[in-house]
Amino acid sequence: MAIPDDRIYLDYNATAPVYPEVVDVVSSALRDLGNASSVHAEGRSVRGTIEDARDSVSNLIGLPSQSITFTSGGTEANTTVIRGLLDSGAVSNVYCSAVEHPSVLEYTDPQHQIPVDEDGQLDLGKLEDVLKQHNAPFLLCVMLTNNETGVIQPVREASDLVHERGGLVLCDAVQGPGKLAVDFNSLGADFLTFSAHKIGGPQGVGCFATNTDVALEPVLIGGGQEKKRRSGTENAAGIAGYGAAARITAEKSDVERVGKLRDRMEAALLEARPDVCIFGQNGSRISNTTNIAIPGISSERQLIKLDLAGFSVSAGSACSSGKVSTSHVLLAMGASEDMAQSAIRISIGVGTSWHDLEKFVAVWATL
Repeated sequence: MAIPDDRIYLDYNATAPVYPEVVDVVSSALRDLGNASSVHAEGRSVRGTIEDARDSVSNLIGLPSQSITFTSGGTEANTTVIRGLLDSGAVSNVYCSAVEHPSVLEYTDPQHQIPVDEDGQLDLGKLEDVLKQHNAPFLLCVMLTNNETGVIQPVREASDLVHERGGLVLCDAVQGPGKLAVDFNSLGADFLTFSAHKIGGPQGVGCFATNTDVALEPVLIGGGQEKKRRSGTENAAGIAGYGAAARITAEKSDVERVGKLRDRMEAALLEARPDVCIFGQNGSRISNTTNIAIPGISSERQLIKLDLAGFSVSAGSACSSGKVSTSHVLLAMGASEDMAQSAIRISIGVGTSWHDLEKFVAVWATL
């Protein structure tokens, strides 16, 4: 976890520091000669590395390894499932919660976005009303937990409603592993998407998982890799690193410790500034995420001052090319434009200490 000594990293939801063991695995895999599609010994060795990683990732979510299709990350995984279902004719319409990741929202008509309540959770009553007016085939996209607020969505309940109408469910579970238990069968979705760098793996690799044989037209065509679901020579080193991160995540949990740190920090934030707003505070959230706003102090101003003081935080999603823009998630939760433009996200993880957070609160309180 190569974080400079003069920095305190509080942006785990953007990307988690890579585990040293992952670096070693990736380095070793880069030295291996061979293409996984080749039938000679070198190719078979690389294929074995990929399949071992597939086993590790599948074990993390409770599905057989053949259910896993590797991609370049969560965005490609979402795109592959949504476009693949639309292009194959398996679905004709896409619905989603109003707080989904941009890689999902881009495929969804604004009129097909299901509202959330003030705590950021999908309004199941509204969803049921919408589904009553629509016949299959359709797809609902609902994330497991929101990347900006940490709010956990009622995926199982939503999946049950959708399946009663003959539809399919895609769950963006990118922020789930390592922060809460992720079990495919318990969630009830048809597709789950993941990304390695959220759990201490390398950037540029992810996957989608499914237990259905519904037709999925590939977005990338060519050599027919990944059972023709995603063509292109596999990123063997990245996949090997993903497998290592999945094994580490499955073997050790820091959720309880991190949750206690987060709660202690939030209490200190409220004590320092009683006017602070903590988004999703009354809902169910993963243990590592806090999204706060100070009325009248812009996100950009906070980010700059905190960065200069040595703290790495963000203003929501890290998928906007470095821009500081108003969060669609907070607006969907009913936040005013001013409050949404004053929000920052603190997301912590295995390398975070109370000393780090105590220092952060002390600097933040002076803004």
